Amino acid sequence: MSKINDSILDFMQNKAYKPMLIEELADVFKINKGELREFQKILDDMEVSGSIVKTRRNRYAIPEKMNLISGKLQGNSKGFGFIIQDKEELEDVYVSAENLNGAMNNDRVIARVIRKGNGDKRTEGEIIRIVERANGRLVGTFEKNESFGFVVPDDKRIYQDIFISKNDMNGAKNGYKVVVEVTKWSEKRRNPEGRIVEVLGAKGDVGIDVLSIIKKYNLPVEFPDEVESDANMLSEEIPEEEYKRRRDLRDTKIVTIDGEDAKDLDDAVSVEKLPDGKFKLGVHIADVTYYVKEKSSLDKEAFKRGTSVYLVDRVIPMLPKRLSNGLCSLNPKADRLTLSCEMIIDRTGKVVEHEIFESIIRSSERMTYTDVTKILKDNDEETVKRYDYLVPMFKDMEELCKILYEKRMRRGALDFEFEECKIIVDEKGKPIAIKPYEREIANRIIEEFMLVCNETIAEHMYWAGVPFVYRVHETPDEKKLFIFKEFVYNLGYFVKPSKEVHPKVLQEVLEEIKGKKEETVVSTLLLRSLKKARYSPECLGHFGLADRYYCHFTSPIRRYPDLEIHRIIKSFING
Repeated sequence: MSKINDSILDFMQNKAYKPMLIEELADVFKINKGELREFQKILDDMEVSGSIVKTRRNRYAIPEKMNLISGKLQGNSKGFGFIIQDKEELEDVYVSAENLNGAMNNDRVIARVIRKGNGDKRTEGEIIRIVERANGRLVGTFEKNESFGFVVPDDKRIYQDIFISKNDMNGAKNGYKVVVEVTKWSEKRRNPEGRIVEVLGAKGDVGIDVLSIIKKYNLPVEFPDEVESDANMLSEEIPEEEYKRRRDLRDTKIVTIDGEDAKDLDDAVSVEKLPDGKFKLGVHIADVTYYVKEKSSLDKEAFKRGTSVYLVDRVIPMLPKRLSNGLCSLNPKADRLTLSCEMIIDRTGKVVEHEIFESIIRSSERMTYTDVTKILKDNDEETVKRYDYLVPMFKDMEELCKILYEKRMRRGALDFEFEECKIIVDEKGKPIAIKPYEREIANRIIEEFMLVCNETIAEHMYWAGVPFVYRVHETPDEKKLFIFKEFVYNLGYFVKPSKEVHPKVLQEVLEEIKGKKEETVVSTLLLRSLKKARYSPECLGHFGLADRYYCHFTSPIRRYPDLEIHRIIKSFING
């Protein structure tokens, strides 16, 4: 938030403040006529963010002073909704169907409180203003009548169907998946109106479900021509000066371990057991920033996308495939630029030494979770023989993994065991099987190695006193945790009372329910009782990991914050 935003809020929080017009505020902050448009934009942005409200008389104030609340509406298929307030510590506010006043799921709204919460009853509100609409375009199924039709939204939290006149059907047939643009928002009990702008295809046809998801979230499948062109202009040759200035690890046994279908290999690992019993763990991450320069077309597009999106039958990458699957991917037997973190770890799992540096690696093998598990768990003769020169290292990895896991458990980290599955599709995109996703020893090795690397990087940068981006997970909300404690108590589980909850206490509950029929429901409720992890310039710790320091460093091909963190680190280590 800029200084002017802070100044505006400080001014409005003064007890003597009364709602003002923009012109009056401009006088207070000495804004001249030439700056008025920019000042208006600042106020508009603050209104959208929920930090201030604008009254019907165009006067500005903070919501609390007006007995108003601001936030995002979370709809329900039954017609009511909840306002998730902007300040996470504030309770959700119930809004009945008759008090929604045309607001839809995910709209930013302002509401007045019509009934304060009391005991088991929630605070209830009435929406008085919709600040920002979230559903200008929707994906749904078209239901056609003779002279009109309706689009039933895929998002069940939007409980109203969209009315479509005969002239706005765009050739859509009954039962087809379509994209509809809302042209008139709902008023009182009238449905919103719209026009069909794209016909996706018959519901149930192969690929239509995935296409619907892409359209629903407006995922950018294609890259702009400029971005593709800039990616194609990048040289495959690594300049000689990079070989000279980086640490050469090409003769070190380094492997990637990933899923069979993964193509964007951004992390590789190496382990060496030292004579004194300690372990030397190397985590080597693709140096994406070498290719993606700040403020370049590639960087701007990556920032816009934010992350790669993994769907059942495809990946929508954050970076063009020439980078994500090619130049940056740590493919076997190819020289690749990396940012490495080498750690010396003792028998208790403590990192006693570490070093962060730019490097060049040549991955020895592209290993899969399946093959590493075959070696370590099944002792599969054929796989062991094929990778015989790496087997000792894999066994050291397994030993180190267990040490790191036990250390995390000792400090109280929460380890949720949710059952996941993977949908297998044929070459046409048709589902042919559903398989459980197994968290085998190979998966756990990579999990533990990435966790300890992220922790080490975060702690290093914290003590260096460098402005940094941390991944933080704050202590749970007391009210939500109290509900969880009551729920599990009724199931026969006791959560130790304490002034400040420690993750170790919750970990004990997870251990107690392991393998029991109520495990999934208790784990899910606990997860929902926790706060959401977020990025912050402040090092606030990570409750779920029971750790003081944490960041996202290990996935720069598919996650933009990691890319930004690499820039900060490289700027720091290169002076």
